[in-house]
Amino acid sequence: MTAVPTLPPSDGRPDLLVLRAIKLGDALVAVPALHALRRAFPGHRITLATTAWLAPVVELLPVDVHLAQHGLDHAIGAPHGAVDVAVNLHGVGPGSSDLVAALGARRVIGHADPAHGYDGPEWPDDVHERERWARLVTWHGIPADPDDVAIARPETPSVALGAAVVHVGAFHGARHWPTDRFAAVARGLRERGHDVVLTGGADDVDRAAAVAQGAGLAPEAVLAGVLDLQPFAAVIADAAVVVTVDTGAAHLASAYGVPSVVVFGPAPPEAWGPPASGPHVVLTDASVRRGDVFAEDPDPALLAVGVDDVLAAVDSLPVTVRSSAR
Repeated sequence: MTAVPTLPPSDGRPDLLVLRAIKLGDALVAVPALHALRRAFPGHRITLATTAWLAPVVELLPVDVHLAQHGLDHAIGAPHGAVDVAVNLHGVGPGSSDLVAALGARRVIGHADPAHGYDGPEWPDDVHERERWARLVTWHGIPADPDDVAIARPETPSVALGAAVVHVGAFHGARHWPTDRFAAVARGLRERGHDVVLTGGADDVDRAAAVAQGAGLAPEAVLAGVLDLQPFAAVIADAAVVVTVDTGAAHLASAYGVPSVVVFGPAPPEAWGPPASGPHVVLTDASVRRGDVFAEDPDPALLAVGVDDVLAAVDSLPVTVRSSAR
């Protein structure tokens, strides 16, 4: 699925447009609401207005069109009145509300918006993000299950079938668990019989190389900066276990029901953690959390988690050692 700059001409179905213009994890916590909208509007063409670089993953979501929308500083690329139902899964402030209102949709689904005269629930504080958006559409008569997180599996096969995935990346330093600890975890996973691969984005290549060197992994184990989003999703979908900080990799593990250990730092797992039904373990220390998600140095809540904590969590999960097809 290619991200398009403007809403394509009608295909005969009424259009439902969802605004959620953020990053990978932000898109995935909206999946339960997207599933509910798909069930409630089976005859509509569903468009997701979100960040263009997410296109490979948007293809795996229950939507028909990906409309490129990076942030809120420009109008949504849809003619006034072309959208039948507009859904604000982005926020509650004027930035998103004004963009949705400008569509001139027959029906608007969002939180209470007195500025534009739209009815809806009040914005809830201190709830999980999946719960927030599931509650929102449920309030509007569209029942949603916040644990309905599954997405389609990529057709592309995994390049590391059955491997233990250690995801070393994160957008900001506040979530950077030390590389020597990742290396020790990778060694521990190898001692347990796993083939280990290291994933991350283009900015994480040096971190992954340091982890590989510390763990004694071969260069081909470093997949950071190598995989596009859909091959990356395939690696997660077919992993034996995923070890990561609070990033999109954790949300993909949830989406595919892959056992995972997620180390949380500045963000609370109560708002961003995996489904409590598992198979996932969350590790953090809320008592020392600083909470600055944009800090350049690791959050104390992240540093409070040690290598032994992670490996013990792996051992507590239903993890099967599988041979890699690489």
